[in-house]
Amino acid sequence: MKKMLIVEDDDLSVKVMRRIFQNDFEIDYCESVDEYYEKYSETKYEIIIVDVSLRGNKNGLELIREIKASPSFTGTPILCLTAHAQTKMRQTAMESGSDLFITKPVSNKILKEAVFSLI
Repeated sequence: MKKMLIVEDDDLSVKVMRRIFQNDFEIDYCESVDEYYEKYSETKYEIIIVDVSLRGNKNGLELIREIKASPSFTGTPILCLTAHAQTKMRQTAMESGSDLFITKPVSNKILKEAVFSLI
């Protein structure tokens, strides 16, 4: 089964995404950049979904830059899913290496279509 990583600190968002993708992916999730490095940085994923605002000292954009800089994640698409709807945030996310930027709230159908279009 394909693997997905969700980096998100909002429990409701994680529950919703798990429900949407449970039949299509084996799902790992974490709440912070530190937790990502402790648990998942060596795992290969078909897609990674990252929120901008996370617990801890680093935000999702910093994590996206670090993942994209790693040769072992070449070609792994990253979807930035956030409540930050400002145009500047979209631009910053794309400059950080996000392959797609979607703002919350988003319909389940659009989110699922976006994920499958990236992989």
